[in-house]
Parts: sequence; C-alpha cells; structure tokens
Amino acid sequence: MVTPTETLKIAINAAINAGKAILEVYEKPDFKSEFKQDNSPLTEADKAANEVINTYLANTAYPIISEENKNEDYKIRKNWDYCWIVDPLDGTKEFIKRNGEFTVNIALAKNGVPILGVIYVPVSRELYYANVRKKDAFKAILNEEHEMVNDLFDVSDSIYPANTNRSIVRVVGSRSHMNQKTLDFISELEDKYENVEIVSKGSSLKFCLVAEGKADIYPRFAPTMEWDTAAGQAICNAVGVKVIEQDGKNALHYNKEDLLNPFFMVSH
Repeated sequence: MVTPTETLKIAINAAINAGKAILEVYEKPDFKSEFKQDNSPLTEADKAANEVINTYLANTAYPIISEENKNEDYKIRKNWDYCWIVDPLDGTKEFIKRNGEFTVNIALAKNGVPILGVIYVPVSRELYYANVRKKDAFKAILNEEHEMVNDLFDVSDSIYPANTNRSIVRVVGSRSHMNQKTLDFISELEDKYENVEIVSKGSSLKFCLVAEGKADIYPRFAPTMEWDTAAGQAICNAVGVKVIEQDGKNALHYNKEDLLNPFFMVSH
C-alpha cells in the first residue's frame, strides 16, 4: 500500500516536471495557442504538462479528473472514493501575457475532500505542498535545475497564515477577474477596517498568499472549476484556512456531477 507521503511525493515530482515542460514552451519566441469550446485559451504547454502529469499519476491507483482530459461521466465518477484533481496549467491567460503568475495544480481528494495538494510555479520555482491530515504545509524555492534545496518536509519550509489584525485587512484580488460583486465586498470591508489593502495575483497563487500569511481573505465571486481550486484548498486547509461556499456554511466539495464551483471565500 502506497503511503500518503509517498503519494504526495509522486504528485510533487509530477508538478515539477510538468512545470519544466511548460517552461520549454514558455521560453519559445512564439507558441501555439487555440480556444476551447468555452472560449478559454489552450496552449501547447497545457497539453505537454497534462501528458507529463498523467504519466506520473498512472503510478498510483487513483483515477484523474483533469482540465485537459476527457473526463469520465458522473455515473462512473460518483463511485470513486479517491481521485486526483488536476490543472496542468492554471492561469493560461497569465501564461499568454508572460507575467509568470501561472501554476501547476495537483490535488488528491477523498470522498470529495482534498487531502493532499501541490502547487508549482515554474517561473519562480516556488513549490507549495501539503498533507491536510497531518496539518502540514510547506513552501520551497527550487534551484535553477528545479531541484529541491532542502529535504522535503523540512520544518524550516513550513508556512502559516497571518495573525488577524483588526486595523488592516489584505484582500486578494484576481489579475483577470475583479468584478463588481468583488468591488462591493471590498467596499463593505472598508467600513469595518481602517485600512484595506488589495493584493493582486493570478492563478491558484491567491490561495497560497492566504495560506502563507501574505493576505487575509480571498473572495471569489466569479466562475471557477474544481481543478482551479482543489490544490489551493488542500494547502489552505492544512494550515487552518477555510475555503467556504459564499453562503458561509459548507466547504467546497469535489468530484461533483457539475465540476463548476459555487462562489466562495478563503479566510481563517
């Protein structure tokens, strides 16, 4: 039986090597991109990363839900106790803009709840990873060869959310999706706090900012899919940060019949 730690190591290797495949495309003077049926962009980097991840995760016993796979019908998926939830390249718009704020997202969910999560940022070589059951989350900066400098699970790489400060709140906003509902929410916060600071980030890095104490709240009042959020939720949950549906009652749930998420809030 493969242990959760061994399973997490497989996901980490998958994410890092997918990141390397992405950079091979990113560093080309021009790369191929097209649009999917929902009008979202797809690049050759998405496809290359997905292939790498599928190869690594095939070494586990768990099926995969990926943005770039032809996913199984719900009548099959609903019987899965465990499954991988993967976004090979989260932030394709950021990739096309070449601003570096795109990630590889890999999560393992059990009965719809994320239990392991990995987010890799290929350009900055930042690696976030977490085991929710152990309440452990880490951030490592890899070397230029995309190799670990410290050992995995080195306590010096542990991350923690910030202590709340009633005079200031740092709100994570999207690079590409700041809508009126979000602006209204920020306006409400300005009535409660002396200072409201907006921290802009693309892709799943928004979750990481809250998990590592660089922001306090991330409101998401725009569409996301399960593969956009599962890894970030695992990293947040491991450090006690909650990812709750907009109604304030339930955590985001995974492997649903409809893979579209409800609006949600990340805070602790």
